Amino acid sequence: MADYGSLSFDEQVAFFRQKVHIPTERWDDLLGAAHDRAFVVAGATKADLLADLHQAVRKGIDEGTTLETFREDFDALVYRHGWTGWTGEDTPGGVAWRTNVIYETNLRTSYAAGRWAQIQEVKARRPYLLYRHSHGVVRPRPQHVAWDGLVLPTDDPFWRSHYPPNGWGCKCRAFALNDGDLGRMGKDGPDRAPPAPIDPKTGAPEGIDKGWDYAPGASVSDQLRRIVSDKAATLPTAIAQDLLMDVGDFDAKT
Repeated sequence: MADYGSLSFDEQVAFFRQKVHIPTERWDDLLGAAHDRAFVVAGATKADLLADLHQAVRKGIDEGTTLETFREDFDALVYRHGWTGWTGEDTPGGVAWRTNVIYETNLRTSYAAGRWAQIQEVKARRPYLLYRHSHGVVRPRPQHVAWDGLVLPTDDPFWRSHYPPNGWGCKCRAFALNDGDLGRMGKDGPDRAPPAPIDPKTGAPEGIDKGWDYAPGASVSDQLRRIVSDKAATLPTAIAQDLLMDVGDFDAKT
C-alpha cells in the first residue's frame, strides 16, 4: 500500500468506508473538508461507476494491494461501464498518471485521516505535533522543506490548514510528541507557528495546493465530538465522563 507499508489500520479503514459517492464533472467541484465525506473521481457521474471505483480503491486500503492491482481493476471497470471522455484516457502515460492520482490521493488522505483520529485520542499525553518533510521526493516544495522539524501544539490552528498531505503527491507527515520528545530534540517547548499568507492564485496558504488547506478527517472527528458532547449532556455525570473519555475528549471541568 503506497509507501506506508502493507497493513492499514482501523481508523483509516473506517474513514474511507463512510464516504458517500458524489458525482462530479471537474476535480475542483468539491474542495477541502468536503472530501472527508465524499468519494469523488472527476468525470465519474454514474452511481454504479463510482461505487466500483470506490471498491477498487478500498481493496488497496483493506487488503494492502498495489497500484498495479488497482490499475488492472480500473481498466476492467472502465471497459465494463463504457466510461469515456475522462482526462488521461488517450495515452498510456495519461492512464498511468490518472490511476496514480486516484489511488495515491485516496490512500494518503485516508491514512492522514486515520492518524488524525489517533492523534486526538492521545493528545492529553502527547500534546504536540511534529511536521516531517519526506526527503525522498523528486521535487521538494520549498515551503514543505521549511516546515520540516516544526513542532506545535496539536490544537494550534496551523494544523487545520497545514496538516499533511498539503498537495498532490505530497508525502509529508505529522507525528505526535510529548515533552520528553521535545527535550531529546533540544527544544524546551513548542515552536511558534510561521506566517501563513494566502496565495491569491490558489486561495490557500502559500506552499499548499488549491483545495488541500484542510486536515483530512478533522471535520468527521469534529462532527463525532459534537454528537458525543450533545449526548453526554443528557446523561448522568459519571456515565457522561466515561463516554467522553472513550473518544479522547474528556474535560475535567464538569
